[in-house]
Amino acid sequence: MDPSPARISPLEQALHAARALVLADLASGEVAAADVVSLVEESVTQRRWWVEQWPDGVAFVAGLVAQDVQDALLERHGRWPICPVCGSGDPHALEVEPELGPDPHWVCHRAGVKVAAVGSLGPASGRAS
Repeated sequence: MDPSPARISPLEQALHAARALVLADLASGEVAAADVVSLVEESVTQRRWWVEQWPDGVAFVAGLVAQDVQDALLERHGRWPICPVCGSGDPHALEVEPELGPDPHWVCHRAGVKVAAVGSLGPASGRAS
């Protein structure tokens, strides 16, 4: 038996981190019901395959999982996350930027501001994550 600790691949590290970040944002908005968590798991499974095909995309996984979950929620439950910056007008969802890049953030295009890094919506909206 090998006494050295098992090493987690960079892909698995990125997938676990993406899952944790998106779940933190969902929980901060009290949206982390079991069916929604299942959407996160579906996205992680799909993105695992995607990164296996394109290993250089590992740095983009968190933003892609966030976008996947946002799209799935729109189809099933409505817009998420709702912008905490704009206090008037129609409620609108934040968007992930960059669409395909590292260091993803939730952005309000109406106000033209970065609201929070993916995984940090709780503090940005005044809620604990």
